[in-house]
Amino acid sequence: MTPRRKQRLTMVLIIGALLASAIGLMLYALNENIDLFYTPTEIHEGKSGQFPQVGQRLRIGGLVVEGSVVRNKETLSVAFDLMDTGPKVTVTYDGILPDLFREGQGIVATGVLQEGFVIVADEVLAKHDEEYMPPELAEQLKGIKHVKPSEAGY
Repeated sequence: MTPRRKQRLTMVLIIGALLASAIGLMLYALNENIDLFYTPTEIHEGKSGQFPQVGQRLRIGGLVVEGSVVRNKETLSVAFDLMDTGPKVTVTYDGILPDLFREGQGIVATGVLQEGFVIVADEVLAKHDEEYMPPELAEQLKGIKHVKPSEAGY
């Protein structure tokens, strides 16, 4: 191998190593910022055999349990229970809730998991209707049978 080819090969290997390390660092940084989505049942029973860890940042979605909303009269703090088809999870939030927030409504909250299946949320989003809910879950929770518009004759 000529010295010029050795030099080219060395440069290609150095550039490849730098590129691979840059991609590895970007993937590591992205992994730190991922918010995984869970339902209350998945928090209690695990998701694909893995349980969320205390202190993990996550998103949780479900229905606000009727009669579970407790508001602090002196602050904007509110606590409520969320459920899907199984156990409940308590969400605490300090801030102004969306206008569409109410008991029985579907919501998505982003926050940190604490001991005792409590989520300390820093964001609460109210779903505007049940169309955002998977059809199987809507049928189990509210008896709503999803019919495609093409089948309904619209």
